[in-house]
Amino acid sequence: MKVLDSYKIPCDGLDANVEILWEKGDFVPHYKLTIPTVEKGTMIVLEDIKQKLTLELPIKAEGYSNAQEYERIVTEFKQKAKKMIDKLLPNLDENIKNYLAFILISEMLGLGRIEILFRDGEIEEIVINGSNEPIWVYHKRFGWLKTNLIVNSEKQIENYAKMIGRRIGRTINMLHPLMDAHLMTGDRVNATLFPISTTGNTITIRKFRRNPFTIIDLIENGTLDAKSAALIWEAMHYEVSIIVAGGTASGKTTFLNAILEFVPPNQRIISIEDTRELNLPRYLHWVPLTTREPNQEGKGEVTMLDLLVNSLRMRPDRIVVGEIRRQREAEVLFEAIHTGHSVYATLHANTAEDAVKRMVSPPINLPEEEVEDIPMVSVMFRNRRIGIRRLFQVSEILKELKVNTVYQWDSKSDKINKVGELKRFNKLIELYSGLSDEEIKKDLKEKEEILKKMVKHKIKGVDEVGRLFSLYYVDKAELLKVLK
Repeated sequence: MKVLDSYKIPCDGLDANVEILWEKGDFVPHYKLTIPTVEKGTMIVLEDIKQKLTLELPIKAEGYSNAQEYERIVTEFKQKAKKMIDKLLPNLDENIKNYLAFILISEMLGLGRIEILFRDGEIEEIVINGSNEPIWVYHKRFGWLKTNLIVNSEKQIENYAKMIGRRIGRTINMLHPLMDAHLMTGDRVNATLFPISTTGNTITIRKFRRNPFTIIDLIENGTLDAKSAALIWEAMHYEVSIIVAGGTASGKTTFLNAILEFVPPNQRIISIEDTRELNLPRYLHWVPLTTREPNQEGKGEVTMLDLLVNSLRMRPDRIVVGEIRRQREAEVLFEAIHTGHSVYATLHANTAEDAVKRMVSPPINLPEEEVEDIPMVSVMFRNRRIGIRRLFQVSEILKELKVNTVYQWDSKSDKINKVGELKRFNKLIELYSGLSDEEIKKDLKEKEEILKKMVKHKIKGVDEVGRLFSLYYVDKAELLKVLK
C-alpha cells in the first residue's frame, strides 16, 4: 500500500492515528483509523463503571433536546466517570484515565468509535451503508474513502438512528422509515431503514463546521476574491436582497453564513432553517428559528411557512431562509420584500439563469413580476474532480427576467473575472443611499482594500471578523486606523 497522508486525532489524553492508503487495484483510497487498545481486564472494569453510571445518572428525554443541558450532562458524566476510574484503576497514567472516560461517554451518550471521526477536521461526511460494508467518509482532500470501521449489525445501526431521533423528538421505525435530524453539535443526520434502503439500514452524517468559514477564509482559499466580496458587502450594507444558488454541497450555506457577517450590528436578523446550520458572530442581533416535525399523533408540527409568517411579527430587518423549496414559502418570502425587509435564501440551481427558471417553474411557480423583486443572485460551484468550491457567478436580475452577469469564474485560470457592468445595482444603491456612480466606485474600492488588509493580517475568527465589520459601521475611521 502507498501512504498518501498520515496524521493524528486527539482523543482526550491519547491520540488516534489516521493513514490514507492507496492499494494497487482499488478504485478508492482507504481511511485507516488506529485507536489506542484497552486491555481485556480494563474493559471489564469499564463495563462495571458503565452499569453504575447508568443507575446513578439517569437522563430524561428533555436533557437531549437542549444544547446547554446536554453539555451539562456530558460534563457531569465525565466527572463521575473520572472519579470511578480513579478509584478502581488508581495506578493508570492520567492520560489513559482521560481516554477511558472518553470511551465511556462515546458509548453511553454517542455513537461509539464513530465519535472519533467527528474529531477529524478533514472529514465532511460520515456514511453507514449497512452492516455488510465498511463505514465511508468524505475527506476534504481525498474525496470518498473506505474506512476500516464496521458497525457489527443492522440492529446496532437502527439503535444509533433511534437514539439520535429520541434526543430531538423525532421518530424512526417501520412505519416511519425515513428521518432527517441533527445532533446537539449541529451535525446533520439522515437515516433510512430496511427495506426502504434495500441493502440495509443507513445513516448519513454531514458534519457541522465547528469554526465557520468567514468571508476572509473564503477569500484566502480562493472561493472568491476581494473585488467580488466587496460587491457583495456593498449589497449587504445597503439591504439589497440576494439569492444564493448552487448545486448540492456546493457551499451555498457556507457562503450565506459568511456574507451575513456584513449585516450592520444594529439590525435584527431572523433566520429560518429545517436544520440549524448558520452560525453568526455574537455581535449581531440574531434570532435563529428551526422547524419541527409532527409527533406520532401527527400534532405539533412547525413548518417553514409557519416560521416565515411568524417572523414578520418579530420586527426583523433581515430575514434569512435556509432553502426555498415550495411556492407558499417563496410567496411569503417575497411578501416580506414588499413590506420593506431584506431577504436572503438558498436555492438549488447551477447558474443564475437556472435560478430564475426554477423560481418561475413548478413547484415554486412564482409570477415573473415577483421574481424581479430579487435584484441579485450569487451562484456557488463545486468541482468534484479536483475538490474545490468557487463563487461561480454574481448576477443581476433585470426587467423581463433578463440576467446580467457581472462576475464569472473561469475554470482555466481559476480566477473570478469581471464580465459585465452593473446596471440595476447602482440605481438601487443611489435610491437607498443617495450615492453617485463615482461614490459607489470609491465605496467599493475602500471595502476591497479593507478586505485585503484583513486577509493580509489573517483576521479570520468568526467573532473577530464580525467585530471589525461592526466597527466599520460604528466608527469607520477607527477601523482603518486599526488595520493600518
